[in-house]
This record gives sequence, structure tokens and C-alpha cells, in this order.
Amino acid sequence: MAAATFPEQIPDAARWADQHHYLSGEALSNAIMEDNVPWDPSVQALLPFPSVLDTMASNMGWTQDLGNAFLAQHEDVMDAVQRMRHHAYDYGYLRTNSDIFVAPGPFIEIRPVRAEFVVVPSYDPAVVFVRPRLGFVVGGAIRFGYGVTLGVAFRPWGWGLNRIAWDSHAVFINNVRWDRNWGNRAVYVHPYEVRHVVPAPRVEDRHELEQRSEKEREDERAGRARAEEHRDERRDDHH
Repeated sequence: MAAATFPEQIPDAARWADQHHYLSGEALSNAIMEDNVPWDPSVQALLPFPSVLDTMASNMGWTQDLGNAFLAQHEDVMDAVQRMRHHAYDYGYLRTNSDIFVAPGPFIEIRPVRAEFVVVPSYDPAVVFVRPRLGFVVGGAIRFGYGVTLGVAFRPWGWGLNRIAWDSHAVFINNVRWDRNWGNRAVYVHPYEVRHVVPAPRVEDRHELEQRSEKEREDERAGRARAEEHRDERRDDHH
């Protein structure tokens, strides 16, 4: 929901994620840092999930509508999420399994069984939010195609410290309440702690610098020698 409020950044982020889909864990985190990607950290946080970014980029109208709605009416958006979760739960589709824990109640919470392993659900809204036909088996309606392990390497993007307080309609990213809205959307900056890493010069780079410095010194010495020769020539001509 936070990333959708930056829809203009989604297509480029989706392309980057697709081009680096073979990376994971610390290698992916390092690539994000080293490339100094310019997008908001909420968008960067989705780079481990190329399929999610691809879905958002493939339907930019929907993504922009979601972002605008979350900026202007975030409480209504969160209430809508809960209504749809209750439909899926009441119809038997949304249940605890080996990947997720579903906590029923006034506010249905969905948490990963392993905090660092986030799974991506796949389902047909026309199925899971509609009362099943008599005799229809609901067990496999919501599938989890793959999951991503997000350890300490992704802590700078808030993973492990993100949560939603449904009762107060508050979203916490990197353990800080996310307060971007329609009125402050042009100036609000969430206090993430993403630090870009400037790699140390390679050994070859340092060697090249030393060689260049030595050449510059040689050129300087040659220049001084030529200048002295010219002065001597002028002095001889004068005499």
C-alpha cells in the first residue's frame, strides 16, 4: 500500500527486480545498495518480490488508484481489506497452513509462520470472496507459489519491523508510523534507515591511480626541464 503511493517508480523498479531475479538474500541487498536505486524505500522493499512488482506494473491504473485511495482514505482502504478477509475466512478459503497463521477475530491478521519467510499468495478474487457452491472443495483456492527469506540483510527496509495496527488504522514501517497522506504527499519522507554503500576502490583501481600519479609527476618534471631549456636558449640568444 505504501509503495503504491509512488506509482511512477513502480515500472522501473519492476524492470530492475526482473533483471536481478537470480539474486537473493545478502547478494540482493548488496546489489540494491551498490546500484544506489533512486526509489522510495517502500518501493525498494518489494524488490525481493519481482512477481508483485510485475503485477503492479502490469496494471498501472489499478496501482495508481490504490495509492491515491490509500493517501486520501487510508482508513476506508484498511476497512475494505478487513471486509474481504472476513469473506474469505467465512467461506472457508482463508485458513492457517504450513506457511501462514490466520488469527481470526474482529480484525483478521495474517502472519507468516516463520517471521523471516514471507510467502506470496495467489488466488482468484472471483472465487475466494464469493460463497462456494454446494460440494465445491475450497482447500486449494489460495495457493502460495513461492516464499522469500528476508533476514537481517533486509532490515534497513523495515522487514521484521513492519506491522499494521488494524484497530487504530496505523501502518508501521521500520517500526515507525507511516503518516504520508494526500495533503503532505509532496513533502513527506518516512524515516527509513537505508544507507547506501560506497564500495572501496578495487586493487586494480588503486594501482591505476598510482600509475597515473607517477605519470603526472614524470610529465611535470619533463615540463620543468623543457621550460629551463627554453630559458637557457633565450639567454644564449640575448648574449
